[in-house]
Amino acid sequence: MTADKGYHSGATLDRLYLEDVRSYIPERDCGRRHWTDKEWEQRQVYANRRRVRGQHGRQLLKKRGELLERSMAHMYETGGMRRLHLRGRENILKRLVVHAAGFNLGLVMRKRFGAGKPRQAAGLGAFVCALLMARHALIGRLHACWQSLWFTNLEFFTVVTIWPVVENATTTTGC
Repeated sequence: MTADKGYHSGATLDRLYLEDVRSYIPERDCGRRHWTDKEWEQRQVYANRRRVRGQHGRQLLKKRGELLERSMAHMYETGGMRRLHLRGRENILKRLVVHAAGFNLGLVMRKRFGAGKPRQAAGLGAFVCALLMARHALIGRLHACWQSLWFTNLEFFTVVTIWPVVENATTTTGC
């Protein structure tokens, strides 16, 4: 689990260890710590520090910055969530949840369909329209080719199978 520096504390690391969760939480700069009567907490903090400074920890924190922090910055700065004019903390939390859900829905739509924003949807709509027109033209050509082949074969079939009627023709049976 990765988190912000603000979530780093001995109690948090201890709780994560008891839940069998490996932590990668960077430490705050709060000076030298005094570990009297806190050997277990000290062990958890040092293990977390070792993991954060390792190659895998750096990769995880980098990926967290790319995926999570960039999206939050986008929501707060570009999306206008930094300053809200709503009454009550509950209303602000509702607005934040709806805004985040819309942002996540856009991500899912871009991943699944290739478009998740209005401008991308307009471009995708033009692409789909062009694709449907090309499909219609292709089906029309295939139908025309099929019809010409069918009627050519039908004429050939007619010419070959229709025998001239000859009057007073004798057969091997004498009828």
